[in-house]
Amino acid sequence: MDTVSDFIVRRLAQWGIRRVFGYPGDGINGMMAALGRDDHGIEFVQPRHEEAAAFMACAHAKFTGQAGVCLATSGPGAIHLLNGLYDAKLDHQPVVAIVGQQARSSLGGDYQQEVDLVSLFKDVAHDFVQQAADATQVRHLIDRALRIALERRAVTCVILPNDVQELPAVESPPREHGTVRTGIGVTSHAAVPNRQALENAADILNRGERVAMLVGAGALGAGAEVREVAELLGAGVAKALLGKGVVPDDLPYVTGAIGLVGTQPSWHLMNECDTLLLVGTSFPYGEFLPPEGQARAVQIDVDGRNLNLRYPVEVGLVGDSRMTLSALIPLLQRKEARKWRDQIEGRVARWWSTLEARAQVAAKPVNPQLPFWELSSRLPDDSIIACDSGSAANWYARDVKLRPGMMASLSGGLATMGCAVPYALAAKLAHPHRPVIALVGDGAMQMNGINELITIADRWKQWQDPRLVVLVLNNGDLNLVTWEQRATSGSPRYEASQWLPAFPYAAYGRLLGLEGIQVDKPAEVGPAWDQALRADRPVVLEVRVDPEMPPLPPHVEFKQVKAYLRALQADAKGGEAMRATLKQWWAS
Repeated sequence: MDTVSDFIVRRLAQWGIRRVFGYPGDGINGMMAALGRDDHGIEFVQPRHEEAAAFMACAHAKFTGQAGVCLATSGPGAIHLLNGLYDAKLDHQPVVAIVGQQARSSLGGDYQQEVDLVSLFKDVAHDFVQQAADATQVRHLIDRALRIALERRAVTCVILPNDVQELPAVESPPREHGTVRTGIGVTSHAAVPNRQALENAADILNRGERVAMLVGAGALGAGAEVREVAELLGAGVAKALLGKGVVPDDLPYVTGAIGLVGTQPSWHLMNECDTLLLVGTSFPYGEFLPPEGQARAVQIDVDGRNLNLRYPVEVGLVGDSRMTLSALIPLLQRKEARKWRDQIEGRVARWWSTLEARAQVAAKPVNPQLPFWELSSRLPDDSIIACDSGSAANWYARDVKLRPGMMASLSGGLATMGCAVPYALAAKLAHPHRPVIALVGDGAMQMNGINELITIADRWKQWQDPRLVVLVLNNGDLNLVTWEQRATSGSPRYEASQWLPAFPYAAYGRLLGLEGIQVDKPAEVGPAWDQALRADRPVVLEVRVDPEMPPLPPHVEFKQVKAYLRALQADAKGGEAMRATLKQWWAS
């Protein structure tokens, strides 16, 4: 007899789901049994923790464009999903969470592992969270959860009491009052704004003399169109972190990252432009955008809720970035005056020279920028990169040059630690023929990364290309927070909160049967990357780096300088940090 769980597995397969990330438990046993019986090609991926399952579902969505699905048992299992689900929510990724619950007859009785899951998930899955009460309800719950996740680029949740999971399946609800019958059919969208709106936008862009573009994750499929618009308008292109892969970093007018982890060319681009075109981005830090009133602005976003959110725009275009830019291009006039573009390209060229000089600055023992700089020239053409939050994100944003065909992501809106290794694993499962690289600080590695190395060790022999490299920056410090304490609050490093326990990352990798490489000399960094990228198995590349090397922001306010100097005077390592800062300044 087919159960509700068997029906759900079949329905997921009909929707094109080929992979489910999750962890078992008695609250979800019916679904686990059905997955075990499944002959529809769905792979179950068991990480070491439910949080990692949600991270993997989010990364699967990011690196495939499909919906990610994660699964957990009732109570603690469901609770553990939340951080990864919030990562998906804040980065607008379609993820469906299927979670178990205690039997319907026990609900309200303070039963073991009974948690009010509808209330628990109401924020993270506010577009759709429902608990199944009857077998006839399940078809439309699964259909709506997937459709809403895909349409709204949101997190949705279906809660399954364990007794409902074992009920006889209902393939087709009866044709009677009080039932709902849903389908899987293809949805077609009107993805381009009307002609008048496009003409209004083009008029603003054509009148601009100093045009800047800022692109984000919503422009990831529109790289060719972004380049064509930039060429026509003589514009510079800055990139929000999630939009790093939109256009290659080696284009002479691409100023790179923006914000606290951004570049000096991006800072000048935004502060000197008279026209701004925002494409597929909700970049949060308004202080890094042009002063209000300085620039006329046009914004393109698939979700109208994001328009006029960060900067006042005159024309907001709701539509798909690629299709909208394609419709806009014939209306744009090529700017023959190229003084603005020449200025941008000059600054970008000088900036890359500055980054190279900074990366070569001597440190104790290795400059943390150096592994990222050395990686750039060695990246295989079809690489996928996952970066964690923390100081690693600074060097990834600035020093890593992405080329056409590469993919890269991190936790953007939530900026949570611990995501990079689960991200990398999900990327490798989705693209087993492509090399994958995770860029991780030691704090994030101790959170989740160490555990997911176990999963990598268990699965790597199934991959067409075994290359998965986990770079660990080992400085024994929660480094980004240390610098925030110094520069923001004027406080010295608080050792009880900042120093990390020592851990042998490379040796642990070898213990698991992976390759482990430890580097503590600058001259070893490049050869270590060469060795890692030609290895016949996944590699843990541990580089011992200097915690006192500062991630200099593109612009420093006087109050931050005062706070920083005050902090270093009271910091046991203040002298080393000051010397490293001066070296970085001199290299600039």
